[in-house]
Amino acid sequence: MKRVTIHTAKTTLSQLLADAEAGEEVIIQRGQEPIARLVALKGPVRRFGALKGEVYATAAFFEPLPPDEIDAWGR
Repeated sequence: MKRVTIHTAKTTLSQLLADAEAGEEVIIQRGQEPIARLVALKGPVRRFGALKGEVYATAAFFEPLPPDEIDAWGR
Protein backbone atom coordinates (compact mmCIF):
# COMPACT_ATOMS: atom_id res chain seq x y z
CA MET A 1 0.00 0.00 0.00
CA LYS A 2 1.32 3.40 -1.01
CA ARG A 3 0.47 6.59 0.91
CA VAL A 4 0.78 10.00 -0.75
CA THR A 5 -0.23 13.56 0.05
CA ILE A 6 -2.78 15.46 -2.01
CA HIS A 7 0.01 17.53 -3.58
CA THR A 8 1.92 14.41 -4.62
CA ALA A 9 -1.28 12.85 -5.95
CA LYS A 10 -1.97 15.92 -8.09
CA THR A 11 1.52 15.99 -9.56
CA THR A 12 1.92 12.23 -10.13
CA LEU A 13 -1.64 11.16 -10.97
CA SER A 14 -0.67 9.25 -14.13
CA GLN A 15 1.89 7.16 -12.24
CA LEU A 16 -0.53 6.54 -9.37
CA LEU A 17 -3.16 5.34 -11.85
CA ALA A 18 -0.62 2.97 -13.39
CA ASP A 19 0.22 1.70 -9.89
CA ALA A 20 -3.48 1.10 -9.18
CA GLU A 21 -3.90 -0.74 -12.50
CA ALA A 22 -0.99 -2.95 -11.48
CA GLY A 23 -2.88 -3.93 -8.32
CA GLU A 24 -1.40 -1.52 -5.79
CA GLU A 25 -3.68 0.37 -3.42
CA VAL A 26 -2.92 4.08 -3.09
CA ILE A 27 -4.09 6.05 -0.05
CA ILE A 28 -4.33 9.82 -0.51
CA GLN A 29 -3.85 11.81 2.67
CA ARG A 30 -4.37 15.36 3.87
CA GLY A 31 -1.38 15.66 6.17
CA GLN A 32 -1.48 12.43 8.17
CA GLU A 33 -5.24 11.88 7.73
CA PRO A 34 -6.25 9.37 5.01
CA ILE A 35 -9.10 10.80 2.91
CA ALA A 36 -9.32 8.65 -0.24
CA ARG A 37 -8.32 5.29 -1.63
CA LEU A 38 -7.33 4.80 -5.27
CA VAL A 39 -7.84 1.25 -6.56
CA ALA A 40 -8.36 -0.27 -9.99
CA LEU A 41 -11.88 -1.17 -11.05
CA LYS A 42 -12.51 -4.89 -11.09
CA GLY A 43 -14.13 -6.67 -13.99
CA PRO A 44 -15.19 -5.42 -17.39
CA VAL A 45 -16.59 -1.96 -17.87
CA ARG A 46 -20.22 -2.31 -18.91
CA ARG A 47 -21.28 -0.48 -22.02
CA PHE A 48 -24.93 0.47 -22.64
CA GLY A 49 -26.31 -1.38 -25.66
CA ALA A 50 -23.52 -3.95 -25.77
CA LEU A 51 -26.01 -6.79 -26.38
CA LYS A 52 -28.15 -4.95 -28.93
CA GLY A 53 -29.31 -7.42 -31.57
CA GLU A 54 -28.24 -10.42 -29.48
CA VAL A 55 -30.95 -10.38 -26.80
CA TYR A 56 -34.63 -9.79 -27.36
CA ALA A 57 -37.96 -10.12 -25.58
CA THR A 58 -41.08 -11.42 -27.25
CA ALA A 59 -44.49 -9.84 -26.72
CA ALA A 60 -45.21 -12.54 -24.11
CA PHE A 61 -42.59 -10.91 -21.86
CA PHE A 62 -44.87 -7.89 -21.43
CA GLU A 63 -48.02 -9.90 -20.69
CA PRO A 64 -49.29 -10.00 -17.09
CA LEU A 65 -48.20 -12.98 -15.02
CA PRO A 66 -50.76 -15.67 -14.24
CA PRO A 67 -52.31 -15.40 -10.73
CA ASP A 68 -50.53 -18.51 -9.41
CA GLU A 69 -47.16 -17.12 -10.42
CA ILE A 70 -47.94 -13.75 -8.84
CA ASP A 71 -48.88 -15.62 -5.64
CA ALA A 72 -45.55 -17.50 -5.73
CA TRP A 73 -43.65 -14.18 -5.85
CA GLY A 74 -45.61 -12.90 -2.86
CA ARG A 75 -44.31 -15.60 -0.56
